[in-house]
Amino acid sequence: MSEENVEKSAILGDDTTQEPKRPLSNASLEFFEILDDVKQLAQQTNGEASSCSDEQYYNNAKKYWNKINADDDGMLGGFASISYCDTQGSSQFLQSIFRSKPSPARTYALDCGAGIGRVSKNLLINFFEKVDLVEQDERFCEQARETLEKTGNLGEIFNKGLQEFDPEEGKYDVIWCQWVLSHLKDDHLVQFYQRCIRGLRKNGMIIIKENVTSSNKVEFDANDFSVTRPLAKMKEIIKESGLRIVREQKQHNFPKGLYPVYILALRPVVK
Repeated sequence: MSEENVEKSAILGDDTTQEPKRPLSNASLEFFEILDDVKQLAQQTNGEASSCSDEQYYNNAKKYWNKINADDDGMLGGFASISYCDTQGSSQFLQSIFRSKPSPARTYALDCGAGIGRVSKNLLINFFEKVDLVEQDERFCEQARETLEKTGNLGEIFNKGLQEFDPEEGKYDVIWCQWVLSHLKDDHLVQFYQRCIRGLRKNGMIIIKENVTSSNKVEFDANDFSVTRPLAKMKEIIKESGLRIVREQKQHNFPKGLYPVYILALRPVVK
């Protein structure tokens, strides 16, 4: 949630040498009462995020997703219509990755925050022999298993949150993270990236696809306990984690009014 600080004194003026101001109308008084309510709500919301213990913070997000339908509309916040366009953009990005040198192998991928397996079903199983999934909601895991078992590409499904998930060392050619990293606090995101580095095979990559803010500020969502970061902040965390960006692409053809979405391919910094 973004907060805009607007002080009454800035609107009314605080120069005592001027003539006394006329009494405020009822409409003006109502405006300032609403403004105070908005400011207090923003302060309470930001305080709630910062004062929560880690366990409370992640449990709040888990409770939110427990109430979401296990279908594409639920996974995409009511925008199931963007699924095809999303998959096309991701597919083109992956194809460009496999044309690069050195390219990852196409043996094993990991789908992080997999939900019901939408990305695995529509994208990853078309590129990799096996795909593992990690997802904290048990209902979503069950739906993903039902959808993917018949494909022959399903590996393991890990019913865990990313804040505690530790990939098997040297297993994955691509670790795919889409619309999920916003649920990790900054320090936990750094730690997650570093665990993912250990989980990569030779020439492996971490690929992230996430919303970014246009305001150049971190925006907190009190409904699902997530944060949307500016692109610059995302890159700062990537660098801190010991990763470098090898390819960057903006997702096109999404409806107006949605956050900008970027896909970034990451590799460990060569020491």
